[in-house]
Amino acid sequence: MSVPCLLSHRPRCASQLCSAVSLLCFASRRNMSSKRQVDHLERTASNSRQHVLYPGQVCGMMNESETVRRLRIAVQPDFSFKAGQWVDFFIPGVEKVGGFSICSSPGLLQREGVIELAVKYSKHPPAHWVHTMCTAGSHVAMRVGGDFFFHPLPSDPSVDLLLVAGGVGINPLYSILLHATDLLHLNRVSGGRDYNIGSAHLCYSAKNTQELLFKHSIIDVCREFPDKVSCNFHVTQQNTDVEPHIKPFVNCGRITEEELRAHVDPQRTLCYLCGPPPMIEAISKTLRDLSLTKERIIFEKWW
Repeated sequence: MSVPCLLSHRPRCASQLCSAVSLLCFASRRNMSSKRQVDHLERTASNSRQHVLYPGQVCGMMNESETVRRLRIAVQPDFSFKAGQWVDFFIPGVEKVGGFSICSSPGLLQREGVIELAVKYSKHPPAHWVHTMCTAGSHVAMRVGGDFFFHPLPSDPSVDLLLVAGGVGINPLYSILLHATDLLHLNRVSGGRDYNIGSAHLCYSAKNTQELLFKHSIIDVCREFPDKVSCNFHVTQQNTDVEPHIKPFVNCGRITEEELRAHVDPQRTLCYLCGPPPMIEAISKTLRDLSLTKERIIFEKWW
């Protein structure tokens, strides 16, 4: 269910700014003193992360699927991230710190001053709060981190992206796909003078089409740039008819070696993988067998 934004871009009035500052102080104290920082913070202790905690305010919510809620969060002008990164997510009154991948593009942040997170329901306190207590106007604090990102410079050589997602592992890859799309738009406007963008192919696996997040937006991108962007949705437990709009993109069964082979060029392909660890290990081995070097296989496992 969609909720109207309460902020156009970021907190502005005095009471909103005071609330944001108070939350930052709370999060900073807890970050220094808590002895029970487990789960996300422990798992990502060796990852790079920014040093600054930024306040944010939820300005919109919608159900992306029956189990996934998407949040739209207004942030400060100096907030920044790279496509594919995640945030440490601090919630007032919740001891555990969440770890959620940003599913929007850096371009959306530049245009509207917001980021988006898609959070799957679970009993883990931060995710449970998102699904049961979060409302439009809720204050949070965030810190950007992660070494899994796509951030090309205009002078970088062209690469072909192969994006492989399992379940909610689509979140950072959707951000990367949207970022590549933004760069294609920039390149179109400049007449080819900015960003030498190659192709992008997405392999996305889920139990059924109801659990394929962002599917309609992904298809729209493929149809806007048919010579540059393509995707295959893979469903493993489909029990209902597939809606006609997405049927041409849907395959029954797991991602195959044949599909990967068709989109691997050892000299040009850069592959990003995100999903359950067994899937990542199996796909990585297949890609190495197809002569893609480990430097060109970038993965992030979720738990």
